[in-house]
Order: sequence, then C-alpha cells, then structure tokens
Amino acid sequence: MNQFVITAAAGKRLIGQAMAAHPAVQKALKSGTVVIVAGTTNGYVAEEVLKSLGQSEGFTRSGFNRGITLPPSRPVADTGRGRDENQFPGDVVIVNGVRQPGKTTIFDVVDNLKEGDIIMKGANAVDLCHRRAAVLVGNPTGGTILAAVRASIGRRVRLILPVGLEKRVTGDLDQLAAILNVPGARGPRLLPVSGEVVTEIEAISLLTGATATLVASGGVCGAEGSVWLAITGTPEQEESAQKILQQVIGEPAFAL
Repeated sequence: MNQFVITAAAGKRLIGQAMAAHPAVQKALKSGTVVIVAGTTNGYVAEEVLKSLGQSEGFTRSGFNRGITLPPSRPVADTGRGRDENQFPGDVVIVNGVRQPGKTTIFDVVDNLKEGDIIMKGANAVDLCHRRAAVLVGNPTGGTILAAVRASIGRRVRLILPVGLEKRVTGDLDQLAAILNVPGARGPRLLPVSGEVVTEIEAISLLTGATATLVASGGVCGAEGSVWLAITGTPEQEESAQKILQQVIGEPAFAL
C-alpha cells in the first residue's frame, strides 16, 4: 500500500487522463459524439481527450468555463461575470473522432445526440457514499446541465460527471437542493444529477485497476483542498499508479 497527496489541480489532471482512457469515451470517439461541457475540471479533460486524438492544437483552458468559484477576496472583475460572450470558446464537441470547428456548444448538438453518445459535465458537489453529484445552477432556464439531463433521460445519452474529491459533501443532495431551491432563497440553485461520477478514486481504477481510498485531506501553502489517497492492488497495479501519480503531482495550481 502506498499513500499520495493529490492537490486539486493534480486531481483534475488525473481525472482528465482517466476520461481520455475511459472505454465508453474511446468507443464514442471512434463512432459517435462526445460533448465536453466547458468547466475547470473539464478543461483538463478536454486537453487529455484532444491530445489522445492529436487535435490539441488551438485549444486552451483559458476561458473554458461558464461559472467558477473564487475566494471572496478576489475582485469581482476577475471572476468573468459579465464577460464578452464573444470571448467564450464554446464547448468541445467531437464527432466521429473529429473536433467540430467554431464555437460549437452543447445547445447546438444536444437534440441530435443518441444512445451511445457521451456528455461530460462537471459538478459542484459529490456524495461519495451514494455515488451522486449535484450541479449549481445560475441560469434561470437550467443552463447546460438541464440540456444534458434531457438527453440522458430522453435518449439514454451517457452522462459522465468528472468531479474532484475536494467537492465532497456529507449531506443528502436532495435535502441540500431543497434548502437552496426554496422560494425566497438567494444565490445559485442546486440540481442533483444521475450520471457516472468520476473522481480521483475512479480515475485510479480506470487507469491502473488499483483501488484508491480517501484517508485524509487538507493542507496549507498550496495544498488546500488536497486529498490523501491510499492505493492498494497487485504489485503491478501499485507500480502503475505510482508512475502516473508521480507524473501529475507537480501539476501547477489552476490559473485563469
């Protein structure tokens, strides 16, 4: 058994690599449509998926988000609120292994998605006990997550939710949503979502077959939000996990 400290940024990179290796994603990339909805974690996912296709040129994580959480001390002007939408790069949409040009978004393609296609959408809360995630909603019409849910439920499009362990919560997501969604409340709403949750734990399993267990968390001096993972498996699996984690643990902190 080995233990590793994984920063939030390293976790995003790890999840990105796992999504690029996900068997269902690889299948959809060959013959289907994959939609990577803009978000901070999904920026890493998009980098890794596009790199696997040899199509990463021209993609940047800068601006690849619709809403982010920053420290209260950060100037409002730095949050991206009210930004010029002409600067938004769009979501990453890949059809039959080819990234679609221009500022294509999930709204442009969602009505044509079918069973076997994949939507990857980040989340803001994850319940590890029940393998569920929830998304904060600021758009009064439900935003990208409602479009994704319609396709998932209506046409069995596969919804995958890449989300870091730093977003874990202990409460029941339905009860938390009831608190935030009550008439008269202020701030974003919360939508619990049914989909495949992929945290650093699942990422380790997808990439190596080893088992990762969350055993501790936290830190300072850049390790805020970090998690301690204990990795167990066969000697080969543990060695593979060690090599992968040694490659990602130096990932720089996320920057706008």
